[in-house]
Amino acid sequence: MKLPQISAGEFFELMRPAAFLLSAALSILVLASTRRRGLRVYVGLLWALGTFVLPFVVLPLYLIALIFLYPAPENQELAENRAAPQVTAPAKVVRHRFLWPALYGFVLLGATVIYLYRDYNKVDAHLARATQAKLASQPANTIREYRKALSLEDDPHTHKLLGIELAEEKQWAAALDEFRLAERGGEPDYSLPFRTARALEALGKIPDAMVEYQKFLASSTCNQSLPDEQCAVARQRIKRSVH
Repeated sequence: MKLPQISAGEFFELMRPAAFLLSAALSILVLASTRRRGLRVYVGLLWALGTFVLPFVVLPLYLIALIFLYPAPENQELAENRAAPQVTAPAKVVRHRFLWPALYGFVLLGATVIYLYRDYNKVDAHLARATQAKLASQPANTIREYRKALSLEDDPHTHKLLGIELAEEKQWAAALDEFRLAERGGEPDYSLPFRTARALEALGKIPDAMVEYQKFLASSTCNQSLPDEQCAVARQRIKRSVH
């Protein structure tokens, strides 16, 4: 049986929500523990929030504090009875023992879920997933994530990246639209005319493609001491169209 492969980036994306939810659960348990031991609400909230923010630091400190500073009520009562068995002290009543942890848990989990949802749907998150999908050779997912990113932010560079993916999938009409949008948006990529020309040529619009090839050849990319390889391709295309 072949196990599904997962990249490091995808694994990190899966682990982040789990880590947040685990921290929230530990934080709620810490608050419940402080209420059981009769600590003041603000002290319990400090321990709980510290556990949520720095679980690997604050939680061990709290466990140490349980041993030396906050013993369990039944252990404390047993020690007092052994020291003075003739005295019967009334048990300490902890008010709202379950109310505060329940309310805190509801607010914390709700805030965590909202944060994770918004973080998952940010532009940068879509672009990161598009990059991961491209590295994993998943063109459909790459295109989908680029389009989701563009639905949130109209960025010329993202239009160019989407156009490249569409061109690789031979979706020339859609790729041409994206290249045009990138050019109108001011994307500073000198290869845009070349990519646009290829799309026009694939669509059978040869005269328009030659105009774009000429524009590309007139750019600084093809007028330097070591011109780009695409410059030779553009010259060949123009020469072929003439003959």
